[in-house]
Amino acid sequence: MNSMMLLQAAPQGAAGSSASMWIMLILIFVVMWFFMIRPQRKQQKELQQFRSSLKKGDKVVTVGGIYGEIVEVNEKTALIKVDGDTKLRVDKNGLVKDYSESQQQ
Repeated sequence: MNSMMLLQAAPQGAAGSSASMWIMLILIFVVMWFFMIRPQRKQQKELQQFRSSLKKGDKVVTVGGIYGEIVEVNEKTALIKVDGDTKLRVDKNGLVKDYSESQQQ
């Protein structure tokens, strides 16, 4: 009779273990989404908004670390004045920061 009880108890324990494993996997995914994916999407949205709102006179930094002031903005590119009369045409996706007067205060 004891062996019969052990055989019946084993499948119930395995089913409970399987359910708790799925709950833990779902919980791990939710925590990962909350701390990793969600902030990254928010940052990408802010960067896209920054790039779409560029205007003449904004002081920006490129991905490569070049500081400049925007002289002209097109749909996909921007012309930045780097030093004196030196100007560079860069892709808008290469601009990452705004150092305008209003942003520094």
